[in-house]
Amino acid sequence: MPSPSVVSNSGFQHQPVLQEQLLENAAALPSELLAGGVLIDATLGGGGHSALLLEAHPQLRLVGLDQDPTARAAAAERLEPFSSRLEIVATNFADFTPSEPAVIVLADLGVSSPQLDVAERGFSFRLDGALDMRMNPQQGETAAELIERLDETELADLIYAYGEERLSRRIARRIKHDLAEHGPFSGTAALAYAVAGCYPPKARRGRIHPATRTFQALRIAVNQELDVLDRFLQQAPDWLLPGGLLAVISFHSLEDRRVKTAFLKDQRLERLTRKPLIANEAEVAANPRSRSAKCRIARRCIESAALNP
Repeated sequence: MPSPSVVSNSGFQHQPVLQEQLLENAAALPSELLAGGVLIDATLGGGGHSALLLEAHPQLRLVGLDQDPTARAAAAERLEPFSSRLEIVATNFADFTPSEPAVIVLADLGVSSPQLDVAERGFSFRLDGALDMRMNPQQGETAAELIERLDETELADLIYAYGEERLSRRIARRIKHDLAEHGPFSGTAALAYAVAGCYPPKARRGRIHPATRTFQALRIAVNQELDVLDRFLQQAPDWLLPGGLLAVISFHSLEDRRVKTAFLKDQRLERLTRKPLIANEAEVAANPRSRSAKCRIARRCIESAALNP
């Protein structure tokens, strides 16, 4: 059996983050909950986190959710040794209703390495590709269609709100000017070049590429990620058994603030992590993308579950 720490097939490779922390918290659950219990992996991806948990807990069953057909195919391949305990559902996690309560609900909100590294998906400017950015490539508006539809002010507001980009108005002005002068951008590289041109020359050579925040903002908008996350955080506590765990891994402050606030205010939940769990030096060295990962974990209150069965 391949190592569960790295998920791979011919088109999908993904190393899940914060593995040790997640396994430690799952292992602390009462054995009677884990025995025959259900894990809902709301962002299945390549199945890396789920493989770790299924291997560690042989009686655990998995319901894995993902709207990306490439991810579902990769997960089915990776999780084939656990096929008797596996159900994969093609859905966005905000649209899901479980048939039975779970002992663990997990959501890894990051864009996976395969999505970033496949140029045709359009998530990254490192490889030139179409301006798509849809998690589900079979439905919805692409990033190219979005920037053509919005006027300059709307685009600037979006880049500022979702990318926390201080040069949002300058960037929006440049994007709309280039669209008017030259037509649609040829791909991610052309858009990244236009955004970088809005920065002073010295700022273009920093550790973070000047287009990073703009690309983040467009991806969030295309996939309605924050709205979907808010719906998930409202629904997910009711998916849990009393004492069950809700674990959410985020990769930028907009997501983490929402998770922190939801866990703090939701009377159905008891926070187990006052501060988010982060990767240690060894993990960051082995997987640089884990540097920005933050995991918050909460437990379904027994009293709350009794009042709201």
